[in-house]
Parts: sequence; C-alpha cells; structure tokens
Amino acid sequence: MTLLPDDVSARLLEDARALAPELAALRHDLHRIPELELDLPLTQQRVLEALEPLDLEVSTGTGLTSVTAVLRGARPGPAVLLRGDMDGLPVTEESGEEFSSEHPGAMHACGHDLHIAGLVGAARLLVERREEIAGSVVFMFQPGEEGYHGAERMIEQGVLDAAGERVVAAYGVHVISSLTPVGVVTGRPGTQMAASDQLYVTVRGRGGHGSTPHNAADPVPVAAEIVLAFQTAITRQLDAQDPVVVSVGRIAAGTIDNVIPATAELDATVRTFSREHWEAIPEILERVATHVAAAHGLEAEARYVRGYPVTVNDEAEAARVADVTRALLGDSAWEPAPRPVAGAEDFSYVLEQVPGAFVFVGATPPELDPATAPYNHSAHARFDDGALPISAALLAGLALDRLAQG
Repeated sequence: MTLLPDDVSARLLEDARALAPELAALRHDLHRIPELELDLPLTQQRVLEALEPLDLEVSTGTGLTSVTAVLRGARPGPAVLLRGDMDGLPVTEESGEEFSSEHPGAMHACGHDLHIAGLVGAARLLVERREEIAGSVVFMFQPGEEGYHGAERMIEQGVLDAAGERVVAAYGVHVISSLTPVGVVTGRPGTQMAASDQLYVTVRGRGGHGSTPHNAADPVPVAAEIVLAFQTAITRQLDAQDPVVVSVGRIAAGTIDNVIPATAELDATVRTFSREHWEAIPEILERVATHVAAAHGLEAEARYVRGYPVTVNDEAEAARVADVTRALLGDSAWEPAPRPVAGAEDFSYVLEQVPGAFVFVGATPPELDPATAPYNHSAHARFDDGALPISAALLAGLALDRLAQG
C-alpha cells in the first residue's frame, strides 16, 4: 500500500493538471528543436531556464550536455532519483503536428520531449512540497539514451551521489505512442526490458569465378549456414523459457553475380532477457560462427559488442509504482505487463546500481486506435500531451512515497 494519504494523492494530481498547459508549451518548444546523441545544447539551455526559478542545486555534465538538479527537503532523510532522457532520433518527421521538428533529419520520435517536460513538472510539484519532504530528490536530465550510453556517463560523473549520498531508489517513465491509452500505466517486477547487443561476423574465404567454385573458397553459403546455425544453437543450448533473439539485419558480400567474393559479412542484433543468458550468449555465437566456417575450411572473425544491459525492476519498487498509480489515477489505471519489452533502455545502468522501477505511460492520442497508431520511433508517431501531468504526478508521487518510508 502507498504511504501517501488519499488527500495528498488527490491534491498532487490536481496540481499536476493545473501545470498541464505550461508543461505542454515546454514540450512543444522542445519538440521543435530535437538534438541527437550526447550534445544537446539547445535542449540543455531550455531545461536550465525551466529549472532556474525552483531554487535547486543545478550542475551540468562534462563532455555531455546533461543536467543534474538536487532538491533539499526541509528535514534530513534519504535521497531518491527521478530521470528523464532528452535526445531525439535521426528521423525526418512526418507526424503533421503543428509543432513539428524544425531541425531537418531529427525528430523526437520516441517521446523524450515529454520525458523532459514531465520531469520538470515533477520538480515543480516537489518544490511546492519542500516543507513536507524529509530527504532529497535528484533530477537526472540525460542525453544520449538512443544508443550512446548517456546514463552510464552520468553515473561515472556522480549522478547517483549528487545529493551527497547514494540514492536509495530510482524511478523512470517512458511514454508510448500506441498500444496503451492515455491514463494507463503499465509495468512489471523483474525483467522489464531486454538487453541489446551487437554481433559482427566476417567470413574469410578465397575469391574466384562463379563457374568454378571448386577453385575458390566461397564464403557466401558458409555465411548463410552460420545464420541458420545461430537459430539452432539458441533453441538447443539455451532454455526456451528464457528467450534469446538473434536477428541478422545485414548480409553483405560480393560485387557482381559471376564473381565469388573473398569475404562475407553478417551484422546481427542480440536480445536477451536475463543476466544468465546475457553472460552466456557471446561465447555461444562466436563459437558457432568460427566452427561452422572451420568445418568448410574457411575462417570467421566474430566481434561481439555489448549494448545496454537487461532493465530489471526491483520487486518492491515495482509494487510501489502500482500502488502510487492506483492512488493517483484509480485502480483501472494500473495495467500489469504480462511480459517484458524486447526493446532496450539505458536506465538499466541505474537499476544495476540501486533498486528502482521503470514503467510505461500511455500517450496514444485519443482520436487514434492504440492497436494501429504509429509506434515510437516512427516518423508518424504522435504523443498526447495528456500524458504530461500523469508523468509529473507519478514521478513526484513515487519520490514522496519512498521518502516517507525513510
């Protein structure tokens, strides 16, 4: 059960809704100026402007345009962390929104503009309640989530200890533009999102004429066999109840139809849902690639690159999110997720260090069918501003609830 009294929850949501127009205006400003990777100077400046009136301890990152802000409560106590990521995607926007991207080839297609505005809203709600807070809140505005390990960089620069002591819990939300209506929050204990790694294989043979393959050492059929062997290895060496997904997204070889190439290349994404399989899979795939090639008298070089780890929600903190969601929005607002999401998320680095939870907030525009609305990362993705007060109230409520625990 949440530690927040009913009247506190009701007032928190009421205050968040009162902020909705300002949060929407901030979100629209941010949506017009998407920036990529770790260098987001315009976004950082807009965040600093939004935080300036709030009397927070604000610092910025070194080598990346992160923003860390600390709220000190009226009484001593533990510290908790709330996170919002800030980077856009290299996508040309086709959403038709009035506030569409003004930066060619860049778009907030994953809803990070809502994450920023929602976290600013949470900061405002908590500043208004400073006298009620025993402890501190760290606000983590993070660049470089879309494959650039921004959370890991911020951890290296001390975000988890920004309040002077290690945070005892951390929370993050992610809006989704389809599948889930506005007003619904969904998540689960344990694995919430997969790990995402990359595998690069080069098969080395000997080139020749297509009419005399016996005089060459053809890497193309060997590469094809490796692709199929990966799938067999997964289903025969790993527990099928703990999924592993290997998808070869790129195969490249040769220049013309009648010339056998000397090399063939495979690029694959690898998704795992447990620490055990995350640790085991590189050796299996590298062994399959090199040994299949060796069986045909060829050589294969396999390079495995770690991406984001598995995102794992602490059981108690996932239950807290469910309780706070119900207290704020009603019982029907919480929807347990039946299975993990196969996408990856670098908030996983935070949850490796401290207990916490990462959940999804519905942001499907009400005029669209959640079953068919464009999903995150689509050039057509649209997100409803109604998710902003929900995200703000939920993040603020989680901080208040955890700090009330002491």
